[in-house]
Amino acid sequence: MDTNGTDIDVVGHTCTQQEYEIHDLFFANLNLILSEVDSVGTISASLVTYASIQALKPDLIINAGTAGGFKAKGASIGDVFLISDVAFHDRRIPIPVFDLYGVGQRQAFSTPNLLRGLNLKVCKLSTGDSLDMSSQDETSITANDATIKDMEGAAVAYVADLFKVPAIFVKAVTDLVDGDKPTAEEFMQNLVAVTAALEQSVSQVIDFINGKRFSEL
Repeated sequence: MDTNGTDIDVVGHTCTQQEYEIHDLFFANLNLILSEVDSVGTISASLVTYASIQALKPDLIINAGTAGGFKAKGASIGDVFLISDVAFHDRRIPIPVFDLYGVGQRQAFSTPNLLRGLNLKVCKLSTGDSLDMSSQDETSITANDATIKDMEGAAVAYVADLFKVPAIFVKAVTDLVDGDKPTAEEFMQNLVAVTAALEQSVSQVIDFINGKRFSEL
């Protein structure tokens, strides 16, 4: 794929906010699909990404969703981040070479103009299949130098990389993993307001990307 000379076109779209979060957005030349929000976790994210790439042959994938943040790393409730790097924190394979495969660190597609134009914060993302955080997860998240954690991002990146489709990630913080409140309680308390902020940011990202070449992002 020529990531310099391709124009990215997005048609008009409607994002219906149901009970939970805006989850995965996939862009093809003139196609925009919003996946169901009840598909949580790396398996669902992988399958949806694979099926969408096969069916739509997209130029770019945008994964948008909520995440838990670490206040020790500067995250606050409602922050919206553009992700620079993704990795897994719960695939522990303590064998040389396989350990790196388990972590699966990948870089998101670089969009310096988008970052400056929308004045978004940037950070690293760590992905696992549980809302809570075990002590082993915490050690891996620290090793990943992640500011936020989610349950889908690195899986989307893995499949996108298999097909050599550029991917970017927009994540909004609903809860502080190292805060004083129980994660599930804080998540539900902030979900509506944070998804509203996320929807606004994603709309701005779409408007910025529409019609531009990859080299202009």
